[in-house]
Amino acid sequence: MKKKNLAAMLMAGAMCFSLLAGCSGTGSTGSAAPASEEPSQGTQESAPAETGNQGTEPTGTASGTFKLGGIGPLTTDTAIYGKAAMNGAQIAVDEINALGGAVQFELQPEDDQADPELGVNAYHKLLDDGAQIIVGSVTSGSGIAVSAETYKDRVFTITPSGSSVDVIAGKDNTFQVCFTDPNQGTGSADYIAENLPGAKVAVIYRNDDAYSQGIRDTFVAEAKAKGIEIVDEGTFTKDTQTDFSVQLTSAQNKGADVLFLPIYYQPASVILAQAAAMSYAPTFFGVDGMDGILTMENFDTKLAEGVMLLTPFSADAEDERTQNFVKKYNELHGETPNQFAADGYDAVYVIYEALNAAGCTGDMSAEEICEALVAVMPTISVDGLTGQGMTWKASGEVSKAPMAVVIKDGVYVTP
Repeated sequence: MKKKNLAAMLMAGAMCFSLLAGCSGTGSTGSAAPASEEPSQGTQESAPAETGNQGTEPTGTASGTFKLGGIGPLTTDTAIYGKAAMNGAQIAVDEINALGGAVQFELQPEDDQADPELGVNAYHKLLDDGAQIIVGSVTSGSGIAVSAETYKDRVFTITPSGSSVDVIAGKDNTFQVCFTDPNQGTGSADYIAENLPGAKVAVIYRNDDAYSQGIRDTFVAEAKAKGIEIVDEGTFTKDTQTDFSVQLTSAQNKGADVLFLPIYYQPASVILAQAAAMSYAPTFFGVDGMDGILTMENFDTKLAEGVMLLTPFSADAEDERTQNFVKKYNELHGETPNQFAADGYDAVYVIYEALNAAGCTGDMSAEEICEALVAVMPTISVDGLTGQGMTWKASGEVSKAPMAVVIKDGVYVTP
């Protein structure tokens, strides 16, 4: 399969896939806090939102000030995810507070460095500081540990991007904004089967990461069901993600013309660079963890040309709500928001709608709020940046689907 033909097929197929997914998302933003490099904390003055359902006061009966505790990596090499999610959440908080309505929010982000133990420590600090609802953790590994604690304590939890099913499994008080790992694995296999018939696929995944392992498992199962030929699999760990020469050589020798990467953007950037150095040019197919690669410091974005990934959000979408959010985020933080920023933004609006549906008041305990929100979550529908008409199962899983984007000239393109 020649790469030039593959690129044309990807562009055409992406259009079909995104139409089927139906989650170009609609959210709205107004003016928010002054720009800063770190996620902003607390409430800050902002102007009302300009368009759409978000940013307009609902007809519910909630009232009072609610304290949200945010958990995610704000330092270390995964900070791009945590900072983005908390920055997006703060924009939503500022919009809601600017309405001057009965509901007000305070957001306190805490750093977990994507580490489960630090995530639990951050959670307990937030509880000590009076948090009533948890937004986090941003990553799956920490999210699994944190959700076990919030379930035990009965604190309502919504994760922007902790996509492992183990984050929500058996925990009726934890809900996801992001689509699950199985959804991504299945969606990726279905896309390849439909748009790249006859492709020889190699997989490189991280076997000590719940996120990567989970997507890989469902991808392989669905690929087998769809008749996709997987010619090679390579693994790595957190400690070995600097040299992929063995995995790439094996994939190349076995004739893989599609390389599926259910991983985060940091190791993906190394893979792209090392593949180019050895003149290996398969079609690279990633998932939402690769969002952020274009803003990675010192990364040559030309290496990502033609890379495809699944994501619930594209900053290049032309709807007014997305463009308002992108503009505001750029003004505040000097960069284009990734999907984690949109996930964090949506998480706060989901909480806002649920509080109003349940009629919660700010003087309720965290446990009382939790039980009230658990009861209403399967009944609400929210239009967000990452999905229209988002609904939730009692299990905590959101109903929406990924869409396909292709990196072209240094930006995501949704044909």
